[in-house]
Amino acid sequence: MRSTRTAVDAVVVGAGPNGLAAALTLARAGLEVHVVEAEPTPGGGARTLDLGLAPGIVHDLCSAVHPLALASPFLRTVDLASHGVELVAPEVSYAQPLDGARAGIAWRDLDRTADGLGADASAWRRYFGPLVRHADVVTALSLGDKRSLPAEALTPGGALAAAAFGTRLLAQGTRAWDRPLRTEAARALLTGVAAHAISPLPSLAAAGTATFLGTLAHAVGWPIPIGGSQALSNALLDELRAHGATFTTDEPVTSLAQLPSSRAVLLDTSADTALRLLAGRLTPAVAGGLRRLGHAGAAAKVDLVLSGPIPWAAPDVARAGTVHLGGSREEMAAAENAVLAGRLPDRPLVLVSDPAVADPSRVVGGLRPVWAYAHVPLGCPVDPTERVLGQLERFAPGVRDLVVASRAIPASAMHEHDPALVGGDIALGSVTLASMVARPRAAWNPWRLTDDGAYLCSSATVPGPGVHGMSGYYAARTVLRDRF
Repeated sequence: MRSTRTAVDAVVVGAGPNGLAAALTLARAGLEVHVVEAEPTPGGGARTLDLGLAPGIVHDLCSAVHPLALASPFLRTVDLASHGVELVAPEVSYAQPLDGARAGIAWRDLDRTADGLGADASAWRRYFGPLVRHADVVTALSLGDKRSLPAEALTPGGALAAAAFGTRLLAQGTRAWDRPLRTEAARALLTGVAAHAISPLPSLAAAGTATFLGTLAHAVGWPIPIGGSQALSNALLDELRAHGATFTTDEPVTSLAQLPSSRAVLLDTSADTALRLLAGRLTPAVAGGLRRLGHAGAAAKVDLVLSGPIPWAAPDVARAGTVHLGGSREEMAAAENAVLAGRLPDRPLVLVSDPAVADPSRVVGGLRPVWAYAHVPLGCPVDPTERVLGQLERFAPGVRDLVVASRAIPASAMHEHDPALVGGDIALGSVTLASMVARPRAAWNPWRLTDDGAYLCSSATVPGPGVHGMSGYYAARTVLRDRF
């Protein structure tokens, strides 16, 4: 790890949420930290930029809605409000439009959600009630290091909540997933959240995603940062500067020889990039594990500028910060499983957010940004615009007439604005129950890559995808134990 640059204690490659979390954890411990970022603007998956689509309109490049910002144990150590971050949770966390101007609506209020599900009211309360009452346990299990039992689960009430969490994964993670719920709306409402995993439906990994995020929807909401996701990244950058960290931006790292000399290098990158940068230095077991993490499905991005609110056929959908467009449970399962088999559906699952629902300041001159992801096969080169607009028009007739400008990024090009998103894989590796516990490989210490100071700190490690910073935090704690 030699370079002509001034030596530091640790170098972090990549300034996404996990890289910034790792850097801040080390800097708080008194280490001299330098961060190197390939893009001109730090933030990785939490950036907000003017794409030139309309004057004054800014778009979130990757993440737009942040339930984990309120839940993450690491982010709770940062006084976000003191850095000007304001998180506003819409009264509807997420919505699932259905044909015929119907929809499942997940209000922040659990009882209001259940009351809107008719025959499934009691089933929804039974499913989420114990988890919402112990949301801290669900969070600790989901964002834990998967190598120890969180303290929250060791109390009698916590143990019961942990057991409830496990039984719900089994209920929704197998072919028996229809049993607890009888109505199309309730089944679709839960499936839309499960599909965030871009994992087979049903599966244990998808069930875990649905149960965790569904719990947060009723416990804390799914908030939107005022001004965009960049606000979260800027707060971490401010904290890092206050602790003396230094930065280099607009510098892709193609060799570790570019970096300052250091006792540790932490990679907030894909497993593929880690393999490339550490070629010849990894043991066969580590290299094999990184390769086996692999990739599954992908996302393609569409940024829209509209001249008015989305005209949802089901009125309450307009109150939601996040909308899942995919129709029924059966239709979404077929679309997601087709994507994982390498086939592009005519009607893919589409995630949509209109941030102005919670943040009216995003409307400029009567125009508003709309964020959309379509789930597509890995590396798919197809422009997703028509498929996204098709799903929008299906549930919001007339929306095409409001489109003022658009920009699409096929899955094959997603790496151009974030090198970690190989082939459009926003999860940085396949999402299975096994890979969420042994990520990126089966090892007691999955963050350590070499014995001489190289570590992986991205969401390619435990606990996995999401803007929570916990992967970076755990990697940094490992560095402090190993090297300092």
